Amino acid sequence: MNVLSRTPRAERDVFAAIDRRHMPVHVAIIMDGNRRWARERHLPAVEGHRRGIAALREATRFCKDWGISVLTVYGFSTENWKRDPREISFLMELCVFFARHELAELQRNGVRVNVIGDYRALPPACVEALDDLIVATAANGDVVLNLAVNYSARSELANAARAMARDVLEGVLDPAAIDDAVISSHLSTAQFPDPDLLIRPGGEMRLSNFLLYQLAYTELWVTPTYWPAFSRETFAQAIVEFQSRQRRFGGM
Repeated sequence: MNVLSRTPRAERDVFAAIDRRHMPVHVAIIMDGNRRWARERHLPAVEGHRRGIAALREATRFCKDWGISVLTVYGFSTENWKRDPREISFLMELCVFFARHELAELQRNGVRVNVIGDYRALPPACVEALDDLIVATAANGDVVLNLAVNYSARSELANAARAMARDVLEGVLDPAAIDDAVISSHLSTAQFPDPDLLIRPGGEMRLSNFLLYQLAYTELWVTPTYWPAFSRETFAQAIVEFQSRQRRFGGM
């Protein structure tokens, strides 16, 4: 079935503007605005996070339908541990819920799940659920869903520096040979191309310690729409804007 035939008529114009020949390969999203979305509706913060799962499901389906190979989403940062313990506890429960209850949906859409960040520092139930999800989806090949969990770009860069220092001390890496490719190979995203497009819902104009090295030449698109309200149409708007830009990568 054609993608456009499944969309409401009011949304079709933005979908029709997408050029399938120039789709981004890798899209990154900072899933922001869950708590503000809930607050504006006089709902508990946990309801915003719960609705965020539905938004992630739709974003992943969009990637499958439109041929986007890699989707990396910022789910939980190392700074998020500073939040209310009750909210953190709910987020850990939500992590397990996502891993258990979204599996069938991910399998239907051929999604392989990968996790970046120090997720093994999470509670054992979260680690087990994510490990099971990674194994269960390992054979899928349509879309890679990178979950950034307990992630910090600065920590990632520090880990890469330590790894390269060890390689130098062991004589397997010449310091003079350290270049962009070597650094990239020591990052958690080494197996993927750098993001072509970063989407930030919620209107904030910052990177929030997310993929700092990988985003050097990524196109940025910020929307005031909060993540729980992020729809396929919002995603389509980001793609149309991306396709209108001329990427120079520092050149002419």
